[in-house]
Amino acid sequence: MSVMKSTERTGTSTTSKPTKRLAAYSAACIALLAPVATASVTWTNSPTGNGPIGSNYVYGVYESGGTIYAGTNGGGLARSTNNGATWNYTTTSTSGFGGNAVWGVYVSGSTIYAAANGGGVSVSTDSGATWTNRTTTNGLGSNSVSDVYAIGSTIYASTYAGLSVSTDNGATWTNRTTTNGLGSNSVNGVYASGSAIYAATEGGLSVSTDGGATWTNRTTTSGLGSNSVRGVYASGSMVYAATSNGVSWSSNNGATWTNYIGSAYATPNVWNVYASGSTIYAATDGGLLLSTDNGLTWTNYTQADGLGTNETYSVYEIGGTIYVGTGNGVSIGVTAAAVPGAGLAGLATIGLAGTSRRRRR
Repeated sequence: MSVMKSTERTGTSTTSKPTKRLAAYSAACIALLAPVATASVTWTNSPTGNGPIGSNYVYGVYESGGTIYAGTNGGGLARSTNNGATWNYTTTSTSGFGGNAVWGVYVSGSTIYAAANGGGVSVSTDSGATWTNRTTTNGLGSNSVSDVYAIGSTIYASTYAGLSVSTDNGATWTNRTTTNGLGSNSVNGVYASGSAIYAATEGGLSVSTDGGATWTNRTTTSGLGSNSVRGVYASGSMVYAATSNGVSWSSNNGATWTNYIGSAYATPNVWNVYASGSTIYAATDGGLLLSTDNGLTWTNYTQADGLGTNETYSVYEIGGTIYVGTGNGVSIGVTAAAVPGAGLAGLATIGLAGTSRRRRR
């Protein structure tokens, strides 16, 4: 880069506009490269019940419209409308509810989807008043369902016999397996964004752009931390994968990956991942990891900070409140003062960076 020298005039000295721009450019670079302030989070823990300890193992967590949903491993689907102070339970004692080992939960408006290990997918369209259960009888690949995601009337269910897709709200299903390109028939998580579907499998992160008919599988050769992928989250072209060896993220729909592990991790074993802007949340065997600079640096929150246990299995964030499924209930974190870092993405906005850049099973 060539820079014009400052001009000099009799009796005064001025700086040219190009030099001023360079100074501002340099200051911006220095600011972006400075240490990033970590969000200050205050935690409270809400055990999901006084029943068997199994009901306190929360493998799926979600929040919608002021209601917290917790998928428990033995206690069914727990719901709280008062920020975790008290809980109501939906179990197999409710007609149409498939299983008490709820490993995944997703909510859209008044429709609730519960994925159960051994119990299929249960669907309620009236905020949980009544339920309909979908199983292998309807075409599910397996009744052991680890996760569920929905867009409109299309439901995606990750099972241990493939990725099942329904386009009629669960009445019928088509099951996709390794014969269609999946990395493994053991599918741990699923997420859809735009025209892309992402399946977290025991053989890599599989991507489909044609409704699940065919798949392209990404593995460690693409940069994934491990081929054992436990969870996935996507937003636009950004994809985040929870693996048995750290958090991997891709900015090009999963074509290539950057993996984050290291001394910041209490454990590289990650069960679930969620992201919002430049902030990434990772549920691990050793606590809840939080990065506010796209994964460059991490803060680990543990039981000593107020989490129910160090074992965290699921995470969801909305409006600055973090919900974490742990081995001892739902932990709720309130961000007191978050200062998001721009990270490498921020450098790109001023032209410095180049154009390239669950759990229990």
